[in-house]
Amino acid sequence: MFKENELNGCVYMTSSKINARHMFTTRIGGVSSGVYSSWNLGINRGDDPGALRENYALAGEIMGCGTDDFVVTTQVHGTEVRIAHESDRQIIGAERGFEADGLVTNIKGLPLMIYIADCVPVLLCDEAAQVIAAVHCGWKSSVADILGVAVGKMQTLGAHAEDIKAAIGASIGRCCFECDDDVPEAVSRYLGGDTEGLFDLKPNGKTHVDLRGANVRRLLQLGLKAENIDVSEECTMCLPDKYWSHRATDGVRGSMAAAIIL
Repeated sequence: MFKENELNGCVYMTSSKINARHMFTTRIGGVSSGVYSSWNLGINRGDDPGALRENYALAGEIMGCGTDDFVVTTQVHGTEVRIAHESDRQIIGAERGFEADGLVTNIKGLPLMIYIADCVPVLLCDEAAQVIAAVHCGWKSSVADILGVAVGKMQTLGAHAEDIKAAIGASIGRCCFECDDDVPEAVSRYLGGDTEGLFDLKPNGKTHVDLRGANVRRLLQLGLKAENIDVSEECTMCLPDKYWSHRATDGVRGSMAAAIIL
């Protein structure tokens, strides 16, 4: 079950499945203005650097870390998943040193963060093994099996699939994710044909795709237990006052984030 929380005016979501400190942010709170109003965490969106630092300070208060402690990455809709180290902490405003769409660590006190504004955010945690991951699942990285890569990287650090708990945050829902044939075809290949109930064919010839549901199917294929997977029902495109949507804004927007720390 997802729960709405608030600290210092910042609204964020958490999942009851994950005991590690974590958050899925919204746009509510923070100090940014204009198209970035208000709690923008997107470093490369063009926001005022001073406002960004204040927004990260607010995020740090929620996560129990400093403004410049987060591990962040340049996301390219690929399948690179980086095992994060202490040296990967990001000074907000400095140039990022690597590209990846997923982060994994077993280091206590090292917060992992990925950015979202329609794509599916997935936080993973094996509490027994003390291994966590944050994964940015756009449709291209999803069908290229970034979740398989992420779970594999967690296992190299001692995690076991049956012990991993997953929280899948707000993203564009099947109600709004209208696609041409290439997306459902790629999803079908990704899941080995296990797509029952994931597609809605519309009279205009387009297909609405349940990308969150597709990623749940993949986590089950990877060995996670159904009772260990939590899925938000909120659509970023349907709730413009709470979330940014890349599709709804034609890319003129800020970014939410998902973060987790041991």
